[in-house]
Amino acid sequence: MTPSTCFDANIMVPRRIIVPFDLSVWQQSTSVSTTPFAVTGICSPPLTAAGTPWLVNAMASLYLIDGSFELFRCFFGAPRAQRSDGAEVGAVRTLFGTTLTLLREEALTHVAVAFDDVDLLEAREPEDTELIHSQYDLARDVFAALGVTVWTMSGFSADDALATSAHRFDSEPSLDHIVICSSDNDFAQCVRGERILLYNRIKRLMMNEAGVLEKFGVPPELIPSWLALVGDKSDGIPGIPGFGPKATATVLRRFGRMEDIPLEAAAWEQLDVRGKAKLATTFIERRAEAIGYRDQGIKRLDAPVTENLAELRWQGA
Repeated sequence: MTPSTCFDANIMVPRRIIVPFDLSVWQQSTSVSTTPFAVTGICSPPLTAAGTPWLVNAMASLYLIDGSFELFRCFFGAPRAQRSDGAEVGAVRTLFGTTLTLLREEALTHVAVAFDDVDLLEAREPEDTELIHSQYDLARDVFAALGVTVWTMSGFSADDALATSAHRFDSEPSLDHIVICSSDNDFAQCVRGERILLYNRIKRLMMNEAGVLEKFGVPPELIPSWLALVGDKSDGIPGIPGFGPKATATVLRRFGRMEDIPLEAAAWEQLDVRGKAKLATTFIERRAEAIGYRDQGIKRLDAPVTENLAELRWQGA
């Protein structure tokens, strides 16, 4: 890991959050405390790809959250809990706690969360899908009660809203960082230098552009092509047979855009990669398929997100 992947900054003063949460959400709950509480102190900071703490002395940072992913993560990663009327609230209860943890990040000054349309949220088991849908409105209420701007998308994905916002506010001089909170690899395409960052909250890993290059072997603009060839199960992209992470990175670093990859096998001879003749044949035969996967993975930058930066400032709960 090169030093450019890490951040040289200082710990800021601890933040104290008082949460007068709307207790009506939990009024009927037999398994959730209804006592107002305060959270104090510093949570452990995110890490850089080098494993060192990401300690930032930033004046303003916009955090963008994938609400649909967070709801799924809390549903499958936390124990079930029911209200006295039998309604499932386990995911929402956990979401409340994980969101509080995020709001304690020292760099956070502005924040928004995007949700996919509820009809697009589907788990493997129909029963799980029903339980997730039943907590969808409550999940949005949790974010709203904590003072987070909520976007509910229709005709666009939550990913589109986050990518659009990151792109739109990239030119905002009052922001030091824009942090996309997601564990999805395809968001690596949005990373720019040390300004637009990707934050994997599960691993507590903060990634800048140098980190993207080290992890994938290609710069952010080639991430959709990398995922198209290697595959991305989370987005239903199977990839192209034979194209592993290292071979794909070698091909893309040498040729760049997929449209510029030679269709003559002889041009692949210069590559230092195993099975290059077979890879060349496979790519030539399945080029159109690969380009389709790439286009499928490119984030849209025209989602209808109209709030200005001042409206995204976090004022506390």
